[in-house]
Amino acid sequence: MEQNAPQSAAVKTKSRENRYFTNMRKHWMLYLMALPGVLYFIIFKYVPLGGSMIAFQNYQIMKGIFGSPWIGFDNFTFLFTYQDFYNVLRNTAVIAFYKLLFGFPAPIILAVLFNEVRHMLAKRVMQSLFYLPHFLSWVVVGGIVFELLSNKGVVNMFRGWMGLDSILFMQQERFFRPIVVLSGIWKEVGWGTIIYLAAITGINPNLYEAAVMDGANRWKQTIHITLPTMFPTILTLFLLNIGNFLELGFDQVYNLLTPMTYAVGDIIETYVYRAGVLQGQYSVTTAIGLFQSVIGFALLWIFNRLARKTEQGLW
Repeated sequence: MEQNAPQSAAVKTKSRENRYFTNMRKHWMLYLMALPGVLYFIIFKYVPLGGSMIAFQNYQIMKGIFGSPWIGFDNFTFLFTYQDFYNVLRNTAVIAFYKLLFGFPAPIILAVLFNEVRHMLAKRVMQSLFYLPHFLSWVVVGGIVFELLSNKGVVNMFRGWMGLDSILFMQQERFFRPIVVLSGIWKEVGWGTIIYLAAITGINPNLYEAAVMDGANRWKQTIHITLPTMFPTILTLFLLNIGNFLELGFDQVYNLLTPMTYAVGDIIETYVYRAGVLQGQYSVTTAIGLFQSVIGFALLWIFNRLARKTEQGLW
């Protein structure tokens, strides 16, 4: 019996390998379609992870990664004792919180509203209008925002008609964060509805018919059928968003930032641009990036643990 055990294990292993290669030959087109995505993640996501060692070095371009001297955690020590880093981190966290609080529910609400539109032509036109801003670059969107909120822009023009004084919105700190959040919602809310609309499409129509039979109106149908059925999709997208909590994106903030709003608008990405690209502090900025990744992973792990109580976690 003891001699047959290794032979049995070898037979099972060979059988699994045969099934694997048979499956590959049978579905080779699907594997071929997946290949570009796999290569993308390997080349642009996994390979660059090796460059994280720069965070523990005094990196010098001429010496390269393997020739630069190791300095341990000195770059992290510098970050946590540098006052400007705390200001940048606070700005990033505050704007990220506002975006999560107001930006994340926006496509959910819009998707539910789209679902209530019964005239198909009107629904498609509205969807197209809401999708369009997603394809505009932040350079264009930033220009639009500056024009709308300028001293002679549309907003101040309406204020003038009501007898109010003009406001330099883009030069005042108290307006910067709301502008960032609202412009982000305007640009991405339509595109974000696509997944939620797909989830709504998958809801069994019999549920709505049964609710109508029980006398439920459209509001009760939304509260008791649509939203609960969408909950797994909402939770999954929330977890994916929380993992990128401190990654606001460079383009938006950089194109909306002015010297008068640096105190409340300077975030990690803009600081990395100045310190890393303009000043050549590659080791420090790599340490910041590694810090972002650790915080993102910690938040994802914590919220995934909470989500598992509803049996809806990512893993």
